[in-house]
Amino acid sequence: MIWTVHFHLIIIFSATALSPSIQQTLADLDLVRRSCANATYPEICLHTLSAAGANARTPRELAQSAVGVSLGCARRASGFLAGIKANGKGEEGALRDCLEQMADSVEDLRKTLSALELLSPGGGGSDFRWRMSNAETWVSGALANEDTCLDGFKEIDGRVRSDVRRRITNVARVTSNALYLINLLEHSP
Repeated sequence: MIWTVHFHLIIIFSATALSPSIQQTLADLDLVRRSCANATYPEICLHTLSAAGANARTPRELAQSAVGVSLGCARRASGFLAGIKANGKGEEGALRDCLEQMADSVEDLRKTLSALELLSPGGGGSDFRWRMSNAETWVSGALANEDTCLDGFKEIDGRVRSDVRRRITNVARVTSNALYLINLLEHSP
């Protein structure tokens, strides 16, 4: 019993005596946790942003981190697609189309990231709304391109289809979460 009381006092004292940098890191991780709670894919959101968004101190910085993660995933998926050997004309055409769609997705995500970086920290105003509208349009376009890439594989069976579907579905989920976090910016202080 006494040991338990001492243990709890040590924990309470330790928590209040944390260095400011550790306290900030915990606050940053809390932002990630709270923001990801209602995302389309909350587990993926938490997993991808716990490290990438760990130093995001504002919802805008967190949205930027989410788009950055999505952009990295899209680039890696494009590299993966470029390295696949097609087994026939159907796969070859689907891969070529998918590569084009993913290149467009990468470009849309790059433009989204630029728009978010130019948002005024206080938000509000016509410039804020215009940049937000652009960011939402571009990230939505990236998501549509990823979906279109998958559509090209509907008539194809085999390992290539399943490998592409797995990779692009992951990119689409991360992009969907990025769109969610961008949409949160319109409602954050």
